Amino acid sequence: MTPPDASDSPSGGPSDGPSGSRWNNLDRPPFNVTGLRRALVREGGLWTSLDVVESTGSTNSDLAGRGDSAPEGAVLVAEEQTRGRGRLDRRWSAPARSGLFFSVLLKPGESVPVERWGWLPLLTGVAVATALSRAAGVDTALKWPNDLLVTVDGEERKTGGILAERVGDGVVVGVGLNVSLRADELPVPAAGSLALAGAVTLDRDPLLRAVLRSVEEWYEAWRTAGGDPVGSRLQEAYAAGCSTLGRSVRAELPGGHVLTGEAVAVDGDGRLVIGTADGVQRPVGAGDIVHLRPGGSSPSGV
Repeated sequence: MTPPDASDSPSGGPSDGPSGSRWNNLDRPPFNVTGLRRALVREGGLWTSLDVVESTGSTNSDLAGRGDSAPEGAVLVAEEQTRGRGRLDRRWSAPARSGLFFSVLLKPGESVPVERWGWLPLLTGVAVATALSRAAGVDTALKWPNDLLVTVDGEERKTGGILAERVGDGVVVGVGLNVSLRADELPVPAAGSLALAGAVTLDRDPLLRAVLRSVEEWYEAWRTAGGDPVGSRLQEAYAAGCSTLGRSVRAELPGGHVLTGEAVAVDGDGRLVIGTADGVQRPVGAGDIVHLRPGGSSPSGV
């Protein structure tokens, strides 16, 4: 699907979009699209195309709109995302060129049973956290099922999120990550950014390259293993990086139900297993998870 506004520049060339000149803030330079394509799009690799638009509502919606005609490995990146979506239809917005806002199209095909496709957002979380640790020097934790947490002033803050949506014969996975946001730009006090977490670099080009290479590495291992989370070591890696495990949590489930207990494991289907006070372990496949302080009386802020 073509970008929603005629002012968008898929090639990354000069454009006067909604935010004015793409060079209007040299502290937040635009992506080097040519360099990104040269580094990531290669014969035999996962990434088959990479487009950057100045501004769009949602990269997930745009990429999903291409339908089955888009090849696996299509990557759509936005300098600015005005109507980004998270789980439960929550909105995600940030200043132009202040973060990584992108979506990718993955088509596991017959090599991975459909029932294992639910691991894709968790796989992406592991890949992003691994890449940020290496490229930005920031310890990034995972909050089940799809939040990325960093530590700011001794507190866990949400700095990113992942949204996976089934589209035809594939899955569109979107990532939104705050990179250079200052404290006065945060959408809510509990949010964070790589800048506030003390990242060694805020240059989005190497960060995006690192993240997409990490996604490719984990995805190929998972697909080669037939989607087996154990054989690909994905389940092990997710558990090691998941800050939800071992915590007292409140699960706000569909239908208004609430479950409180200790998060004890992530099972083979990617569900969070919660141990309740009556000794029962219940797997949760969907819902909103709140980390509780010791005693379970109040939220920890994420």
